Amino acid sequence: MEITRRNVKNAVVVSVKGRLDAVTSPDFEKELTEVIAQGETLLVLDFGHLDYISSAGLRTVLATTKRLKEKQGKLYLSSLKDMVKEVFEISGFSTIIPIYESLDVALSEI
Repeated sequence: MEITRRNVKNAVVVSVKGRLDAVTSPDFEKELTEVIAQGETLLVLDFGHLDYISSAGLRTVLATTKRLKEKQGKLYLSSLKDMVKEVFEISGFSTIIPIYESLDVALSEI
């Protein structure tokens, strides 16, 4: 898994490439925790290159959403591939976290 982050507008865009599972979730959670600890409260997760997400990855996304909510922050998801999007829909997370078709659309909404 590769994680990159960059500031765009007033948000931090965290892009993930590869698989987000029990092995890689701790690194992903560490990265997101670090971003929030730096005072950032608006995150966009760009999953355009994410091939797979497990329940461990979903837990990390949910925990991040809760941490941001405590700080009056927001989490957005963008560019989910079909299989990843289906996991978010089946789990019900798509009703909790805004999902946008592309990074550009997500950034235009914030």
